[in-house]
Amino acid sequence: MNPKNSDKGITHQPLVSIAENVQVPGQSQGENISCCPAPADAPPPRTDQPFVIGTLETPAGAVPVVSSVLTLSDHWGTFKARLGVGRMRYTVDPGLYALGRPDDRSHVMVTASYKMSFDCLRRALPGRDAWILVLDTQGINVWCAAGKGTFGTDELVRRIQASGLSRVVSHRDLIIPQLGAAGVSAHQVKRRSGFRVIYGPVRAQDIPRFLEKGMKAAPDMRRKAFPLVERIVLIPVELVEALKIGLLAAPAFFLLGGLGGTGGFWENAFSHGLVAAFSLLTAILAGAVLVPILLPWLPGRAFSTKGFTLGFTSALVYVALGGCGAWAEAFGLVFLMSAVVAYLAMNFTGASTFTSLSGVKKEMRWAVPAEIATAVIGLGFWFGSRFTV
Repeated sequence: MNPKNSDKGITHQPLVSIAENVQVPGQSQGENISCCPAPADAPPPRTDQPFVIGTLETPAGAVPVVSSVLTLSDHWGTFKARLGVGRMRYTVDPGLYALGRPDDRSHVMVTASYKMSFDCLRRALPGRDAWILVLDTQGINVWCAAGKGTFGTDELVRRIQASGLSRVVSHRDLIIPQLGAAGVSAHQVKRRSGFRVIYGPVRAQDIPRFLEKGMKAAPDMRRKAFPLVERIVLIPVELVEALKIGLLAAPAFFLLGGLGGTGGFWENAFSHGLVAAFSLLTAILAGAVLVPILLPWLPGRAFSTKGFTLGFTSALVYVALGGCGAWAEAFGLVFLMSAVVAYLAMNFTGASTFTSLSGVKKEMRWAVPAEIATAVIGLGFWFGSRFTV
């Protein structure tokens, strides 16, 4: 990326007026928008956010300016979010932003308030001038927020009104991410705001090509794959979140392993409790690391089925190598590990466009009870083995 071309020279400057260049639409365009006051609970985005490089004066007020070049602070924030550190607080203020030096004819892109989504969009548009309308998705990305309803019709119309967008641009087109289509009703947006919804490509990096084609998406722009690189990127956050619980549960298994048995407490803890503690950590590694890597090759359509298959296989290998004494102990660990891996595998349903909201709900209705039952059976056999001679 060329920093000079990406933001057209806007760097930490005072207000730059574009009011004289903006054609305010007449009564025939967006009349019912211009007369509507902005919602009182929807303040404009703050201009002191660390990624804001200036402000741009518009007929609707000052708009924060951002660049398509990400800073070290932006990359550091993304790195921490990938590890799950402050992930739900990694947000930008909802509202209207200026990328470069847009005017009243510049395109309007809509995205989520999750900063990684916001950064992905602006980084994909080097050297371009555009408006970015950020919806309040409570720190959730476009795909997930559309399923939850926060990236939706009501919020979109609300932000159009709150930002005074009809006074900023002379056209009435909004480019919505295709992955947000599940939450946005185009005809409702048109009826309630006067703005036309145009569904953009799946990937932000395809937007320049989409614009060059006259806002027409080629077939490859409508398809979303889930390749190995994208699956690997998800590993750190899932692994860290799982380990937070696993590192608390593992010592409990270690101590419980000391109960019963024929030897002393610490002898039993090290010979049986340690095996159980490491089986839990092994299951977490299988569920958070191996599942996304091997996902396309694991049998079954449901993610929980894929996880159970991998968990069962991993458990058999583990108990064979771990030297479990009684059959009940081995049986219990196999059930426990299978349940853990199946549960962790289900976390990836929200990261893949292979699944739908209705499909995920349907799977959860049978998979979660099955995983709980499997875990309870496993706990019963394992703990019972401590008192079986």
